[in-house]
Amino acid sequence: MFETLLLEIDPRGVATVTLNRPDKRNAMSGEMIADLAACAAQLAADGDVRAVVLRGAGAMFCAGGDLNWMRAQIDADGETRAHEAGKLAAMLGAWNAMPKPVIGRIEGAAFGGGVGLACVCDVAIATTDAKFGLTETKLGLIPATIGPYVIARMGEGNARRVFMSSRVFDAAEAQALGIIASLSDDLDAAIEAEITPYLSCAPGAVAEAKALALHLGGAPAQAEVAHSIQALVTRWESDESAQGIAAFFNKQKAPWNK
Repeated sequence: MFETLLLEIDPRGVATVTLNRPDKRNAMSGEMIADLAACAAQLAADGDVRAVVLRGAGAMFCAGGDLNWMRAQIDADGETRAHEAGKLAAMLGAWNAMPKPVIGRIEGAAFGGGVGLACVCDVAIATTDAKFGLTETKLGLIPATIGPYVIARMGEGNARRVFMSSRVFDAAEAQALGIIASLSDDLDAAIEAEITPYLSCAPGAVAEAKALALHLGGAPAQAEVAHSIQALVTRWESDESAQGIAAFFNKQKAPWNK
């Protein structure tokens, strides 16, 4: 059904969604963004689904945005850039508002957009050796469309510690920042412990409780999302982004890398 995802639903109604581009470190291409949006809509509408686990195939949860996809946006016209940025923002919004509990299973690493995906989960659990980073600025980009969800999860003060530096940090710091709820080297048991309580709860009440939490907690407003889309489009148009992406593909240092 999906080209870049695997979807399994067990008899209890627990859906497992696996990012399935392990050869690309599960980087989000345009096709994966579309698949994730469609999958979110399908699971939201499925009354038999009680909980959702989001994970990555292979050794890494998600390396962020696919650089070929980003390079295509740099080369595109303004209308195409805005359209693609809007699709990414809509996908993140759909997962954030999913009327089911979403549990992130983070193994290996989550970089860039992978951190964004962790932040739209209700609970994210990582292995103790997992690595994290908002690595966009190293490439001349910014963590734009994921920004509203990263700030909502971490708070501005915590986000500013890692939002601009592209610094890679460990799972313990990710937990302190609020990205990760807990750490475990037995993820099967830890994920199951998160799922089990929901199976005794009324699904409609769970959905409404989540919606209330988002409302009371100040879920990203449409104006903030629109601002993040425009910020990404503007950054894609910059000389720095073109230089950073070109340097990556040419295996060279970007001009600012001293």
